[in-house]
Amino acid sequence: MPKIKTKKAVQKRIKITASGKLKRAQAGRSHLMRKKNSRRRLRLKRPRYMAAVNEKKVKEMLPYG
Repeated sequence: MPKIKTKKAVQKRIKITASGKLKRAQAGRSHLMRKKNSRRRLRLKRPRYMAAVNEKKVKEMLPYG
């Protein structure tokens, strides 16, 4: 039986922590930062964790992660 392919787009965006949670970046940090206040920019820097609803589907896309 052949190996299952990893979805590379998902692999680039999500890291699996030691406890098995899915860590992702917050959207909205690539450009137009000038109009966002410093508190908001700091908040956008913090990592976010994937919602439990999506976890199963994403873990299927990362079979060896």
